[in-house]
Amino acid sequence: MAQSLSVRHLVGIKDLTESDIQLILETARQFKEVINRPIKKVPSLRDVTIANVFFENSTRTRLSFELAEKRLSADVVNFSASGSSVKKGETLLDTVNNILAMKVDMVVMRHSSPGAPHYLTKHINANVVNAGDGTHEHPTQALLDSFSIREKLGDVAGKRIAIIGDITHSRVALSNIFCLQKQGADVMVCGPKTLIPKYIDALGVKVSHDVRAALDWCDVANVLRIQLERQQIKYFPSLREYSLYFGISKQMLDDLDRPIVLMHPGPINRGVELTSDAADSSHSIILDQVENGVAVRMAVLYLLAQL
Repeated sequence: MAQSLSVRHLVGIKDLTESDIQLILETARQFKEVINRPIKKVPSLRDVTIANVFFENSTRTRLSFELAEKRLSADVVNFSASGSSVKKGETLLDTVNNILAMKVDMVVMRHSSPGAPHYLTKHINANVVNAGDGTHEHPTQALLDSFSIREKLGDVAGKRIAIIGDITHSRVALSNIFCLQKQGADVMVCGPKTLIPKYIDALGVKVSHDVRAALDWCDVANVLRIQLERQQIKYFPSLREYSLYFGISKQMLDDLDRPIVLMHPGPINRGVELTSDAADSSHSIILDQVENGVAVRMAVLYLLAQL
């Protein structure tokens, strides 16, 4: 296994090699042991300053990155666009250059525009970590999903993963497709025709519009929420109708001829894509994903800081 990453930035899974992914997941396994100790801190990134620059709302990702940074003893500065000079018309590059002028070594950024982290990497020297760029990619989410599958099923290779829900507006779906395929998994996307991109089969994924058939086929169901905040037009009549045709209940999971693993990147819209009894059932590893997110982000930050 490689001892260092082949990239200086984590802007998308598309840029990673399979050995990069294995190195991150193996490093994350070691960090997961660390965060379950009574003393959860290691001095690995002491004297490294990391800026969390979030131009979009976030709960889990932001908290997870901040905890990962503090567990590694990094110095952390948090920037939120809502209370900043961005509201006064400052550009993305000016905002980041002003932060870097204060001697910041690494930038973790979430932005509503696809490609914003790629743009930054061409203009600044600090390492850039993409915490989600519009509907494009969310690499650390895909890595923590793979880590959670590995932990539960032993390996990702050869497993069947169904990604169910709003594929069109999801950055998690694209990153997961790249990440799972690079590790040798079979991937299916499932949802209403209006929420599945037209030529997605060009990525080598199976496409289904029948949620029961997808659940019968898969070993792992990764369920995505409906991203109403990104939808400019109506893609289906109502949330009630969506949940009737594409919602997953505990009864549906119990009726399958073998147990499957249920995942969700959060936040869950209970009663829409998942019923409460499904989300809280023994099939679900949703809270494990959140815990694993800290370990995976520790691994990413640690490995990038070595370059």
